[in-house]
Amino acid sequence: MILVFGSINLDLVARVPRLPRPGETLAGEHFSAQPGGKGANQALAAQRAGGRVAMAGAVGNDAFATTALASLAAGGVDLALVRHVPAATGVALIHVDDSGENSITVIAGANAHADADDVPAALLRTGNTVLLQLEVPLPAVCTLARRAHEAGARVILNAAPANTLPPDIFEALDVLVVNELEADVIATTLGVPTLPEAFAAGVHRRFGFAVVVTLGAQGALAVAGGEWLRVPAPAVDVRDTTGAGDAFTGALAVALDRGDRWPQALAEGVAAGSLACTGEGAQAALPVAAAIHCFAENVQPQLVSSPLR
Repeated sequence: MILVFGSINLDLVARVPRLPRPGETLAGEHFSAQPGGKGANQALAAQRAGGRVAMAGAVGNDAFATTALASLAAGGVDLALVRHVPAATGVALIHVDDSGENSITVIAGANAHADADDVPAALLRTGNTVLLQLEVPLPAVCTLARRAHEAGARVILNAAPANTLPPDIFEALDVLVVNELEADVIATTLGVPTLPEAFAAGVHRRFGFAVVVTLGAQGALAVAGGEWLRVPAPAVDVRDTTGAGDAFTGALAVALDRGDRWPQALAEGVAAGSLACTGEGAQAALPVAAAIHCFAENVQPQLVSSPLR
């Protein structure tokens, strides 16, 4: 089972010809309000990838909450640990340009009230996976990571959005997932090299946990169990990159949770992230298990592995 502790947002999405420059007003082409938030996205991504998922977090007592939770509820994610609090539901303001690139501003709202104490000890046990991100209060993330680690659960941290982390959180992780920007911020904190390959190797050698760096259109690399892994991204018709990283992380978590080896897990993550780019919106474009497994069969032969020296 996978427990996701993280953000739940309503995404307000504007399609624009290009991303606006500072001080510039652009005429948009289309607007939509869609469920989002990195926590909710990854919970639904994992559920669609074949996992059994529970979501823990917070929403407001407002109309936005209903829309923000709609896809999770329809997808079968367990929402018993989602609290309604006296604050506005979190919102993300998203611009998406004609090439599929995006820029995002997040307002935490109710997500600032997410509380690690809401997660019962019964869910933090050996055989379960706890998936965390950084759109809820960092002290709560650190607390839950430590609790889960001490109880024997697998702890995966997607350190997004980029933030400076307290060094002790790294003692509680089994897997760290970052993009290149997030790796750069963590590298500065830890005093390790910033280039993706050197970063992954340096962090793995220091702490022993698996390190994954997503590389956008270049795929992803990982250092796990003393081995290098690298998977290029397949060519796809990119419509919207919003949520691609969440699709990757959710599918990766599911593969690890069911006991797959790292080459398969990384291939499925890249397959899911690539497929998510072919649709519009964060949650609406998340692929299902059958599509991920089929696409991963084309991805895995391109995987390159070697011992870490």
